[in-house]
Formats: sequence, structure tokens, C-alpha cells
Amino acid sequence: MSDTVPLRDQFIQKFGVAPRLFRAPGRVNLIGEHTDYNDGFVMPAALEFEAEAAATRRDDRIIRIHSLNNGETAEFDLDAADNEPRRNWTDYAFGVAVMLEGAGKKLPGAEIMISSSVPVGSGLSSSAALEVVVGYTLLSLAGETEIDTVELAKLCQKAENEYVGMRCGIMDQFISCNGVHDHALMIDCRSLEKRPVPIDPKARIVVANSMVHHALADGEYNKRRDSCEEGVRLLKPALGEIAALRDVSFEELEENRDFLSDVTYRRCRHIVTENERVEQAADALDRGDLETFGLLMNASHASMRDDYEISCEEVDILVDIAQGQKGVFGARMTGGGFGGCIVALVAVDDVDAFIENVRAAYKEATGFTSDIFACAPQAGVGPLA
Repeated sequence: MSDTVPLRDQFIQKFGVAPRLFRAPGRVNLIGEHTDYNDGFVMPAALEFEAEAAATRRDDRIIRIHSLNNGETAEFDLDAADNEPRRNWTDYAFGVAVMLEGAGKKLPGAEIMISSSVPVGSGLSSSAALEVVVGYTLLSLAGETEIDTVELAKLCQKAENEYVGMRCGIMDQFISCNGVHDHALMIDCRSLEKRPVPIDPKARIVVANSMVHHALADGEYNKRRDSCEEGVRLLKPALGEIAALRDVSFEELEENRDFLSDVTYRRCRHIVTENERVEQAADALDRGDLETFGLLMNASHASMRDDYEISCEEVDILVDIAQGQKGVFGARMTGGGFGGCIVALVAVDDVDAFIENVRAAYKEATGFTSDIFACAPQAGVGPLA
């Protein structure tokens, strides 16, 4: 987590006035990958890594944003007739402003300074943390005191879908908005019903970065979504008016697999079985059954690797190393795929040895030095004290 005093001080130094401060966390998804845009179930947790914003209101309608991470400053005129995407990091921020205005929110201009500790390209949702903290900041500066975090999540997702061009589901924005301290969040991505699920204090969430970075907007993510939509279209003649793979059981998929190509079938099989795993995982955590939860994590990774084909060699190596450690209940890739992080659930007494051993073995196998950290779930977006 970044130090809030320097952020405040740097803002005062640059703009000459004391700012308001806000934060929005990144996330790790414990289980339920690529199910969100299929109206399915996910189970993320908000992280200590977060995007932080220092901001003041302007008298005009110009939003000026400065990133401490890359040193860049950009301006955006809310009244401009042509606010097209710029195809860089600012789209995540300015796209949210466009969607808030489109939803009837009358925003003021703002000076915003951003600092983020969420590693970019790691699968921990740096983009959603940026979107959410900017949206919450702008609404707060506009005078809203009771911000609807579910609505904010929807508008941030819309910004990423329609302005950035990334056809993501709502999970990342939703958990950044609605995280619960010391709990994962079981989310129904169709109804947006949410249920906090406790993380047993006998275990810790451990995240390890493969140090292989991905760019989901490059097309593979959207290709997977296209395959799911193709599966729904081809299954409809047999199953009726299904709206998404959420509506398909494993038995129904198996009975009608001849309607699908092998690739489309395997893409659908991952989603259908992953939804079942998430529901089973929530029940396991509710009853403190860490062993069953870990087995479900392991099965999830195998499905992502073999059926959805979103892993890569380095991530598979890291997962294999993690799964072989003493005290580990389970480990899997987390995030959109093609690099990034893995997540493991590890017995508290074995966490230090797990981190040391995994880092050493991964370095020997790949030459990469993994950033590994244990974490506890955090609350969602809000003011920074």
C-alpha cells in the first residue's frame, strides 16, 4: 500500500491546496475465472494493493489527472463535443467520467493525482482499481454523500466495455467497490447478489506473480468471450431460450456436445464446471473445509489450462511448484490469463516457508524472481483517512 502522506504532500506541492483522499483496492479472484461475463459466479477478495487519489474540485469542467506512477499528466474537457478514447491508460479514468455523465451525473472539473500499488499486467486488476477510485472521487467532488457502489461498479464496467474496448465482466469493478474486510465475496454476476464468505483464520491467501505480463485488450480475452457466445447460440435449438452459459448444466452440455466444435465445447465446459466449483467452494469456506476448497482451486487451474487455454508455461510451472509445498491447500492461476499471478491458500504456520521455497524453485526453473506476498481481504472503495 502506498504511503498517503507523500501523496497528500505532492498534491499540495503541485496544486497549492490540501486535497481530499480516496482509495480503491485491486483484487485477487480465489475461484471463478471468466464466469462473470457468462452471468455466472465468482469469488474474489479485495487486496491491500490499491489505487489512491488526491483530488480537489475545479471551477470549470476540466478534469486534469496526474499519475505518480508514470509521471504523466492529461486533461479532459467534460464539455468537449468529441471525447474519443486516446488508447492509453487515461481511457480507464476518462471513460468513467463519460459514463457517469451519460448516467445523468453532473460532474465538476477536478485536479486528481493518482498513485497505485497494484502491479500493472499482473492479473490483480489495476485497471478496475483506477476506474473505481476515479469514479468515486468524481462523485464525491460532485457532492454525493451516499454513493451507490453497485451502480458505480456497473458504470465502471461500462467504461471498460464501451470506452476502452475490453469486454470484461463486472467482477473486478464490483469487488473493488464492495469488498468486505476478512472475507471473500461470492457474487452472482446476473443478479449482482453478494454474500460475504469468511476466510478461515487458520489459512492465508498468498499471491505470487509469475512476472510474465499480459495485455488482455490484445484480443485473446475477447476471443474467449466470443466462443462462449457461440456456444450459447449453438445450444439454443436444443435447450431453448438460454441467455448465457450460466443457464446450462454439465449434463445438458454433455448431452448436446455434438452441436459444438471441439474448441467451443471445451470453452463451454470450463465455464459450466467453473460455476459449479464456485458454488461448492463457497459452501466449503462456510463450513471451514479448507481441504475441499483447495481441491476445487486445483481443479479450476486444470480447467483453465486445458479447456479454456488461458494459462502459459511460466504460470503452470509456478502453480505446480505451489501445489507441491507443505501446508498448501490449493493453488491456481488468477486473473484473465496469459501471465500474471497465481493465488494459493496456505496454512498460517507454513506461509513463510511457502514464500521462500516457491520463490527459490521458480527462480531456478524460469530465471524469474517472483514477487510473493500473503494478504488479508480488505474493504472496498472509500475515503482515505
